[in-house]
Amino acid sequence: MSQASSWAALKCNKRVRERSCSSAPKQDLHMEKHLGNLYYITHLPLRPLPSRLGHALSNKHLCSLTPPTSSNCGHKYQPKHLSEPDKQAKRLNSLTKHTSKAKRITAASSVIEPAITHHPAMWTQLTVCLCFLALSCQAQDGSATLRRANNDFTGRCQYTFTVDSPAETSCPPAGAGGPEMEGVKSRLTLLEALVSRLLGERGEAEAAALAGEAGLQTAEEMNHLQQDKEQLNRQVQDLQRRLEELTLETEQLREKPCNQPQPPRLPTQDGDPAFQFGSGVFQEMKAEVSEVPAPPQIQQGQNRNGTGCGKLVSVHEPVTHRKADGITGKYGAWFQDPEPTGPPYGAKTMWRIDAVGKEVKQLFAYEDMEQLTRGFPMKVILLPEAVESTGATVYRGSLYYQRRRSRTLIRYDLTSESLAARLDLPHAGFHGQHPYSWGGYTDIDLAVDERGLWAIYSTSKAKGAIVVSQLNPETLEVRRSWETNIRKNMVANGFMICGRLYTVASYSLPNTTINYMFDTDTSESKAIGIPFHNRYHYNSMIDYNPASKRLYAWDNYHMVTYDIQLANTDNSS
Repeated sequence: MSQASSWAALKCNKRVRERSCSSAPKQDLHMEKHLGNLYYITHLPLRPLPSRLGHALSNKHLCSLTPPTSSNCGHKYQPKHLSEPDKQAKRLNSLTKHTSKAKRITAASSVIEPAITHHPAMWTQLTVCLCFLALSCQAQDGSATLRRANNDFTGRCQYTFTVDSPAETSCPPAGAGGPEMEGVKSRLTLLEALVSRLLGERGEAEAAALAGEAGLQTAEEMNHLQQDKEQLNRQVQDLQRRLEELTLETEQLREKPCNQPQPPRLPTQDGDPAFQFGSGVFQEMKAEVSEVPAPPQIQQGQNRNGTGCGKLVSVHEPVTHRKADGITGKYGAWFQDPEPTGPPYGAKTMWRIDAVGKEVKQLFAYEDMEQLTRGFPMKVILLPEAVESTGATVYRGSLYYQRRRSRTLIRYDLTSESLAARLDLPHAGFHGQHPYSWGGYTDIDLAVDERGLWAIYSTSKAKGAIVVSQLNPETLEVRRSWETNIRKNMVANGFMICGRLYTVASYSLPNTTINYMFDTDTSESKAIGIPFHNRYHYNSMIDYNPASKRLYAWDNYHMVTYDIQLANTDNSS
């Protein structure tokens, strides 16, 4: 058989339907190359295949081995719904094609066999090519098989080539990728489980954080409620104490007889000749004025011994001397020394302390009341320890005050400008434990009267009742103490006159009273009602000066004084 006829047996005579697998053309190209190599092997030592023939083989696929594509055979497979006779004709046509392919392969084998007979060494190469061909056929899911049959009676090798029908050579079903899809699904399931777990842990953490915050808020609310409860309990206790005091006072008032003065008798027409008109002529009434001495209870002035002691009878209207300049002067203390010790400060020297601030250490000295009114201090002294509130006073050339946040009393010598003495007041409350009703840390109030230096305060033992102690002006030691039944936080302020304690009912009401008096001579207290006027509605300091017989007060930035009247006590109880 000639070379042209051999290649003609391998070429495409008829076209078959197109396969749908995209990988088939590449695999069929490998099969064509293997058949070309078979021809090359059978004609050794011939030249390699011509380039034109190789190009033709690469561009035209052998339709006997591979279905045509749209690019090489020119026909596209158009699936149609066929009737039963058409299907049988189609099967018959397919068998005819397969028979023609087998004849062509037999013709090819007749060409290949002589080459193998003359060149035994080429059998190995043919075997390798056939293996490649078989592998290529297996790559197409067994759609084509090539096997060698027994030699015929002429000594030639016969090969049988079987090709599946187009219906059997379709693409693998959708389930072919099942294992991979199952693996992907399993991995997705694991990822979903992991994400759900992470989200669950985050949710639990957020829930725990929210629960912790709610617990903290609940604890804070419980603390606030507990504090409010304690404050309410204290207020209830204070109200109970006030009720007890008022009940006691009411019983005392009921025990005392109420002596009402008899109304004066008016003259009548029967007894008074002024109502006798006689003949109708008007008679002029004549009045005789006789001078009657005032009772000793309202006499004013000094006794024969010059002490000027007596009971407080009345307080006059306040006289304003100066208003403080800044906010530090809302509360304060000012005073005169009733017993000065000599230069450089005399009896006219005025002293002033502005009590608002964390560290109150400045003491202003004025030459006299006029310089104070004009606001020109002669000196400003810086104290060694800070002052607590408005309870300071000046006596015998020294400033006496309470050290800040303590029960320590300090005596500061104004002449030498040095600390002369300091001592703790035993068991005294301080820094808001037992203040006056207006607050201001007025736990310890120092006062001066005709009998010397006093301290007005309270202790835990006295349970808030006022304690009056007479102090040694040199050493600050307590000489004697008296415990009263007057609640310190129920009164606005207090001062001493002739050994008697007087308290003011309100610090803000414009018209209030001096409501209690405690006598240290008899250790008795009684309720009184002397009118007292708070002109500027916030009186934070009241002190008595025995030399001028005046009350010095600090009323809402204003420095004011009150003149007073004392009753002679020579013939009074």
